[in-house]
Amino acid sequence: MNGPINARPGLEDAKVNVRIKLSALWTSVMFCYIYADYFDLYAPGALRSMLEGQGPIGPTTPRTLLVASLVLAIPSVMIFLSVALKPAMARWLNVGLGAAYTGIILNTMWSRAFLIFYGAIEITLTSLVIWYA
Repeated sequence: MNGPINARPGLEDAKVNVRIKLSALWTSVMFCYIYADYFDLYAPGALRSMLEGQGPIGPTTPRTLLVASLVLAIPSVMIFLSVALKPAMARWLNVGLGAAYTGIILNTMWSRAFLIFYGAIEITLTSLVIWYA
């Protein structure tokens, strides 16, 4: 034992930079999106609907695939941008996109119990993005 007698090994309560918190929140949001979408594939008729060209926002077209890609790419990129942008730009993007994604989730989460569960977590996380930003 080289340290003080009262010292305990383990986690310490260090101050975490808000940029790291924002990045971690966007990472958590993305994991929830991925898992919710993955589990949604197990819903009866989901794969059949996909094979028939129906997506979550209507018929599968190059345009709807691009829209879906943009909706999912933005939070992914925010993981990096939260730590890389100048503070003022990072703040406004986090507040604006946090609010936008809270609205998106509120309008898309109501079809199945597990989507409501994930939606509640996602809303909490995006609300925390707004709060911390």
